Amino acid sequence: MLFHGYFRSSAAYRCRIAFGLKGVTPDFAAVHLRKGEQRAEGFKALNPQGLVPALEVDGHVLTQSLAIIEWLDETIPDPALLPKDPLERAEVRAFALAIAADIHPIDNLRVLNYLKSSLGRSQDEVDGWYRHWCAEGLTALEVVARRHAHRGRFTFGDTPTLADICLVPQLNGARRFGGTTDAYPRLTAIEAACNELPAFAEAKPDRQPDAEA
Repeated sequence: MLFHGYFRSSAAYRCRIAFGLKGVTPDFAAVHLRKGEQRAEGFKALNPQGLVPALEVDGHVLTQSLAIIEWLDETIPDPALLPKDPLERAEVRAFALAIAADIHPIDNLRVLNYLKSSLGRSQDEVDGWYRHWCAEGLTALEVVARRHAHRGRFTFGDTPTLADICLVPQLNGARRFGGTTDAYPRLTAIEAACNELPAFAEAKPDRQPDAEA
């Protein structure tokens, strides 16, 4: 199993957390996004989108972090990252997708680079774009998380799920672009509970072999 990722990528961060929760340690190949290595011919032969993460396993190449994590959950069922109950499973997926499909795509590095290089926006404007859309999404998720606070320490209970796997990297990204998370006490409490677990702590960007000083 060979995992292609980048230490700052939120999507790769999600996968690292899931690997840790499942007790899996794939081989690692760094793809430096700021150097454009994702656009190299060799990598695009693996993933035509030119995005990380990508996971090579048994002659297949899996892409998209949520697809990788759900494959992992189906092949290594314990601990489960999605509830068995269909309604609860849909709630967890909806929370995760609010991040992975709504917040993250418009705050992705290639979008930010396009705003700056092709549309001529300043770095302050680009950072403001990131903070605006991140805050829009996190404000809604704070409401959702509070509704389910009675369930336990994590977003949907006493064990981490796909929702928490997506939440922690997004909060990290919010701070990296100068945003504050003070307005999200429930989300940050969940984050603190997650980071007490080795799988979350060891997946942090600054602990990765390709992390920059």
